[in-house]
Amino acid sequence: MKRIVITGQGTINALGRNVSETLEAMREGRCGISNLEFQDVERLSIRIGAQVKGYEPDKTFNRQQIALYDRFTQFTLIAAREAITQSGLTFSGELAARSGVVLGTSGGGMNTLDENYRSVYEDGKNRVHPFVVPKLMNNAAASHVSMEWNLKGPSFTVATACASSNHAMGQAMQMIRTGMADVMVTGGSEAMLCFGGIKAWEGLRVMSKDACRPFSANRNGMVQGEGSAVFVFEEYEHAKARGAEILAEVVGFAMTSDAADIVMPSKQGASRAIAGAMRDARLNPEDVCYINAHGTGTAANDKTECAAVADAFGHHADELMISSTKSMHGHLIGGTGAVELLACIMALRDGVIAPTIGYEEPDPECALDVVPNVARDVKVGAVLSNAFAFGGLNAVLALRAH
Repeated sequence: MKRIVITGQGTINALGRNVSETLEAMREGRCGISNLEFQDVERLSIRIGAQVKGYEPDKTFNRQQIALYDRFTQFTLIAAREAITQSGLTFSGELAARSGVVLGTSGGGMNTLDENYRSVYEDGKNRVHPFVVPKLMNNAAASHVSMEWNLKGPSFTVATACASSNHAMGQAMQMIRTGMADVMVTGGSEAMLCFGGIKAWEGLRVMSKDACRPFSANRNGMVQGEGSAVFVFEEYEHAKARGAEILAEVVGFAMTSDAADIVMPSKQGASRAIAGAMRDARLNPEDVCYINAHGTGTAANDKTECAAVADAFGHHADELMISSTKSMHGHLIGGTGAVELLACIMALRDGVIAPTIGYEEPDPECALDVVPNVARDVKVGAVLSNAFAFGGLNAVLALRAH
């Protein structure tokens, strides 16, 4: 069975415009959540989010590109550029044919939807831009990545709500493992921080008005973020032959369905996904040192996830470190697992465990080591990344130090 390694990573999110800035913020436990800035924000009851502040598209893209790229696509292309540059790969000939892209998103071109609904319904206009459909479609980012870097292999988008990125990266891993591709560009992106995006989420009553405090007894909801993270997954022998720098090895993946409730999480479904990822990776519970948790900051998610971890790990759960970086970069919905994978790679390469910031009060239903408020220097060999989505869709990745 073929091995899969990561040879490039890139990002843009509320913590940083690249990987180094993002990891520095995670080490420092810096919060990227602040007051939202966009049209009609005063009409919202939720006015905070992890927004990419000061972002100017025309500094990176020309006018024709901006007309075709929604904000989520722009973020993806920025992150992909950093990841592919780091990998050192050039896609031509046979390699182009054996390289593809699979990305995760939930909202897709939400900003384009919001702008054009406003134009038609509020401003009374009878015509929209001819590129509205190709701009808002969920596969837009994957398609533009494939076109910009000449990736002619499997290319598509996964949309499974908050598990989209992990599902996408799991599919990328399996395509290389089975020999369908040698290289896959993968990850996820989201840009739902606009009036319509937040207004829809307000209706669920799961959003916090003041802060994201995962696992803390006084947590009161999730906080949305935006951005993208993209990785280059590569077949190990291919990477080794060209002398590539290897960031980490992707060793396991599992996905399950709760088949129970559209919004309430299930301990059994999450636990099966965690156990399945370890089984696929051939890891024993005691081999895993750290879990980047789904950890949304909602009452139901956090206690259910802790119960699932305890169920999957047994006595070893007390020895694990488990943290939620959503407390810093917010919940990027379909893109969140990708940004969280950066923290997993940092743990393996640098021996730094990103903290759960905003933690104020212990919760007996979340009685695990949640690495509260301050990063920890610990050498680790294997980690998991959890993603549990509305619809009861669970996806867990396992990584190992190379």
